[in-house]
Amino acid sequence: MKEARIDSEAFVAPGAWVYGDVTVQKGASIWFGAVVRGERDSVTIGEGSNVQDNSVVHVDEGFGVKIGSYVTIGHGALIHGCSIGDNTLVGMGAIVLNGARIGKNCIIGAGALVTQNTVIQDNSLVVGSPARVKRRVTQEEAQANRENALSYVREAGEYREYLERTRT
Repeated sequence: MKEARIDSEAFVAPGAWVYGDVTVQKGASIWFGAVVRGERDSVTIGEGSNVQDNSVVHVDEGFGVKIGSYVTIGHGALIHGCSIGDNTLVGMGAIVLNGARIGKNCIIGAGALVTQNTVIQDNSLVVGSPARVKRRVTQEEAQANRENALSYVREAGEYREYLERTRT
């Protein structure tokens, strides 16, 4: 089993699990209670991306996970054997299944179910179960995705400093 590779400027919160063939790039963060498992294929979490509390990122053989840069995976989401493009927001409780490919600058609504092998084009707002494209993402929304991810980069730095100060 390969060991996880976590950049020195990434943050893994206490109580989060990162296991197997996982790469966590610079500025990325894995939050409390999140589980990232790469035992059957690889997982890459891109620069500045965040996997929020109680989310699960998992693979199947032949179905790795590639999360691009400045992506937000909302609380309680399930990301399984798929790819997610840069600057995308996956809402709380959303599920993205094996073989799905989500483009750049997308918003996957809270609770959406992106079924196996679904392809979502760049700049799409997707909602529902099964997920359907509702409309194009505006430039303002795409910018908000980026700002949201950057806020987690800053917050991770604050948590890292706090934990270093309070360790006994």
